[in-house]
Amino acid sequence: MDSLHITPGPGAPHGLTVPARELLEQFSHASGPGGQGVNTTDSRVQLSLDLATTTALTEVQRKRVLERLETRLAGTVLTINAAEHRSQRRNRTAARERLAELIREAIAPPVIRRATRPTRGSQRRRLAGKRERAEVKQNRRRPGLD
Repeated sequence: MDSLHITPGPGAPHGLTVPARELLEQFSHASGPGGQGVNTTDSRVQLSLDLATTTALTEVQRKRVLERLETRLAGTVLTINAAEHRSQRRNRTAARERLAELIREAIAPPVIRRATRPTRGSQRRRLAGKRERAEVKQNRRRPGLD
């Protein structure tokens, strides 16, 4: 098994490399179609990484990842399952890609939205819509005795 390389992105401008010794791969029978070899091959892959002890992350990245992926973790271990392909090799590749993508998204710094004022045009459109709506409701009323 090779190390996992995570491409550069926000939060990791030079990318990351997770050493192979920190990744745990387990194989088991996958459900679904498989032809003759369905009962003899272990094609389902479980790829696990302990985010608290990995040497690939800095402390800032580790804190960010643990916080953002909290709902997906068992303790501090992130586990990815891949069973969509018939071959173990393709499932291994899919699991690695998914793990890399999850980590890349989790280490990105939060996007801070700067509050802006509504444009003059949007204010005019909003007020015009309110006037039209008020007029529609006014026309629904019962006519006066005049």
